[in-house]
Amino acid sequence: MTRGRCRRQILPLALLSAAAWSVAACSSEPQPSASSPSDAGQERITWSTDSAVDTPAATRHTFRKIRLFTEFVCEGATYGDFDNDRDMDVAFGPRWYEGPAFTVEHEIYAPQPFDPKGYSDCFFLFARDFDHDGFTDILRVGFPGADASLFWNPGRASGPWPRHIVIDVVDTESPDFTDITGDGSPELVFAADGRLVWAGPVGTDPSGPWNLHPLTPPAGFHAFTHGLGVGDVDGDGLLDVLEAKSWWKHPPSLQGDPVWERRAQTFGSGGAQMPTADVDGDGDADVVASLEAHGYGLAWFEQSPAGFVEHVIVPSLPDAGGVALHEPHALAVADLDGDGDPDIVTGERFWGHIPAGMPDFATPAHLYWFELVRNQGVVTFIPHLLDDASGVGTQVTIGDVTGDGLRDILIANKKGAFLFVHELPASDGGAND
Repeated sequence: MTRGRCRRQILPLALLSAAAWSVAACSSEPQPSASSPSDAGQERITWSTDSAVDTPAATRHTFRKIRLFTEFVCEGATYGDFDNDRDMDVAFGPRWYEGPAFTVEHEIYAPQPFDPKGYSDCFFLFARDFDHDGFTDILRVGFPGADASLFWNPGRASGPWPRHIVIDVVDTESPDFTDITGDGSPELVFAADGRLVWAGPVGTDPSGPWNLHPLTPPAGFHAFTHGLGVGDVDGDGLLDVLEAKSWWKHPPSLQGDPVWERRAQTFGSGGAQMPTADVDGDGDADVVASLEAHGYGLAWFEQSPAGFVEHVIVPSLPDAGGVALHEPHALAVADLDGDGDPDIVTGERFWGHIPAGMPDFATPAHLYWFELVRNQGVVTFIPHLLDDASGVGTQVTIGDVTGDGLRDILIANKKGAFLFVHELPASDGGAND
């Protein structure tokens, strides 16, 4: 790949028209009603990630879809070794499933099916061994404006996991769980009382109330503020915080909770997670963001001496031709194809806001991964359709769940819970590129 500053991003919309998309050997699967029970077993469907543009990734990387259940109980998903057997397990809201087969189900807390015209009590899950007993626990963030709770893994004991409310109110719709302080342990970054804040365990008891540390003055952040990210924007080794209208520079010291310096910058009107990544290969941090959580549009923002320059990946107008992402309410960035460059996973949040009338539950909900390709200083994102019957919720989790060195995708939403297992042809030996 050519290094150095890229001239501009180009998405070949003329080549990648809606008629060009194909999903090999599959079509939209029928969807359950709001009252459907959990699947008795797993549903496995192999989807090709083919597109109209011939790239190695388009023909070699496939994702095997496993639907763990169909009712709407959550939008949070994560993974970890919950039974301490050295195999990764997966968790979706109130349930976790034993790896590597993911056929044995356990309850974390009592599942409560929700009406898909409304919302659940689980928007995010984050996994970590908080009490260092060798068993991975779970931090659940509920509906915006509600609490964050720790669910303690009982280890070899059976039954529900004990719950401890550690933060009374978590505002914003895409909080981040990351090491904002640089102490080696992650903290939750979110909003409260109109400010952006961070909070983490206090002392040796992570089940007690977490202290809130403001990083901005009161700035009107509320429960349903869209768009939040954490990343080292200026390359000083400290993590900064991004939101739709600004990024906030991490101070040299957090002692005394100083106000972080605001740098005005528009990154759309408020979308989903806002990860930083070196998209153009010039050594600095660019920003990836959906442009409107309940509208359309996806872009990357190139860092330049004059500020950030927006490059459209998917237009913000639904009739612009090519891919049209409705309600891209969650996204994640990871190197899916193993070429060392960051790719994007995002899609449509089905019934994120219920439109007028009675929409059909079988309406497609698309999930894409966008392959980053650089060629002589030009950046292109090639869309690959992963699925048209799942979409995203409020969280996209990416990680090597199966232990084969390939990154898998976890999603939960109003259509159920989904694990997309990343696979390569047998001739590749199951290894990444």
